[in-house]
Amino acid sequence: MWRIESARLIAGLARMVRDVGLAEELAQDALVSALEQWPQTGVPRNPGAWLMTAAKNRAVDQIRRQQNYQRKLEEIGRDEEQRTAPDAGARVGDIDDDLLRLVFTACHPVLSVEAQVALTLKMLGGLTTEEIARAFLVSESTVAQRIVRAKKTLAKANVPFEVPAEDEREQRLASVLSVIYLIFNEGYSATAGDDWLRPELCADALRLARVLAGLMPKEPEVHGLVALLEIQASRARARVGLNGEPVLLLDQNRARWDQLLIRRGLASLEKAGSGPYSLQARIAACHAVARTPEDTDWRRIAGLYEALALVAPSPIVALNHAVAIGFAFGPEVALELVDDLLDEPALKDYHLLPSVRGDLLFKLGRLAEAREEFERAAEMTRNERERTLLLNRAAACA
Repeated sequence: MWRIESARLIAGLARMVRDVGLAEELAQDALVSALEQWPQTGVPRNPGAWLMTAAKNRAVDQIRRQQNYQRKLEEIGRDEEQRTAPDAGARVGDIDDDLLRLVFTACHPVLSVEAQVALTLKMLGGLTTEEIARAFLVSESTVAQRIVRAKKTLAKANVPFEVPAEDEREQRLASVLSVIYLIFNEGYSATAGDDWLRPELCADALRLARVLAGLMPKEPEVHGLVALLEIQASRARARVGLNGEPVLLLDQNRARWDQLLIRRGLASLEKAGSGPYSLQARIAACHAVARTPEDTDWRRIAGLYEALALVAPSPIVALNHAVAIGFAFGPEVALELVDDLLDEPALKDYHLLPSVRGDLLFKLGRLAEAREEFERAAEMTRNERERTLLLNRAAACA
């Protein structure tokens, strides 16, 4: 329940108290109260409302201890009246969404881009430092330090929880897009735990992307991100088996792909540009329009990854490019590209590197080596479903 409600809770509290760090503390206090009371009273009918009420009560207590108590209470009252009024959020260009307000606030220019994304992922996505570290390919301690410093910087700079002016939104856009993208990724392929998917994160990210597209309709990369998320989300039902086990792309029942989401994604793609999200959306579209795995245009996908490597180079893009090359030109060519990445520091603990290498070795008939790679990948992943999949692939090499 906390996974589902925490982001909205923190966003709503930040709107009230105008302090992101304090909002997170108040939300955590409400969680502690729930842990203490719910075992005796039972889970309430509306857990989110219960948590918000508990947190608001603590917010009022905090405000009473401040010298500007009366002014703050008046602000809260005005906010509540505006929020519940029939025409609330009706202003053109306003952001009538607490979660999106929080994203723009945490993506303030006083923070570095890395700190912006890490802080927002922690609060909005409910991601752990481990999950964020995986997204950035850095250590957990590095991420933890970024988050602590970001909160202190926002508090010291007295950054308000408010809608940025239109001319300020554009300079924060890259970070906002990155946050939404990474939240979706964690939902699409969970870092740890017993579930392969976390649908609530995918749904939140997709909703935020759609709201952002309505707010900034002339930004091609916003439409590129919407297209990417729509098309990726279309596969959700086919990505897990009856028992929750992962089903890889080429093994999925494409009849289970959501055609409405695909059509929406392709429509958004028509308004996209040539940035990194738009290019990834075009790659996803290549899969979406292929009726069978054999119909996939892997040469076009390989070319799109080459273009992506020019505008947004990264070791992961290089690894994905190698996978596409393997399908387009054969596993032997791809293995050479993957081997070139073995000394890449950022991929040292990235389990998909040995997983991809194991798949290529398997296709080349080098089964003993493939088994070692699959077993190594299984040791590195923190997701139980993924570990089982990799161990099954290792066993298939015997």
